[in-house]
Amino acid sequence: MQKLQFEPSWNKTLSPKDRKIIEGIYLETTLSNHADIELTPLRQAINHKGELLVTVLVHNFSQQVLLFHNKELRYIENEEIIAEHIFSLPSLIIQRETSMPWTFIFPVESLKKPATLEKGHLEFVD
Repeated sequence: MQKLQFEPSWNKTLSPKDRKIIEGIYLETTLSNHADIELTPLRQAINHKGELLVTVLVHNFSQQVLLFHNKELRYIENEEIIAEHIFSLPSLIIQRETSMPWTFIFPVESLKKPATLEKGHLEFVD
């Protein structure tokens, strides 16, 4: 059965309001028809360095552990690719049948065009 897990640093710093929002989105998305891996958007922002921060709920519905080693992701708005980057994140390990929030940081050089930060989503590049 699918479970929601927070990385330890998230568990310490997440506000009760944000936790409640994530838990609500988790409940909605775990009831849907799903693929093995899904990325549900939570929020997007640009930090002081000009990097694109994309926070998603990563759902691993599969029976395999999900590791982020050389995984290419793209951020898309209105069917246009805004950013693409290859992520190797040794600390991001998502157990089978587990959902976990995570923020992916796209470096400035990975941005192909300015983000509007509206109705964007992440997808894996095959």
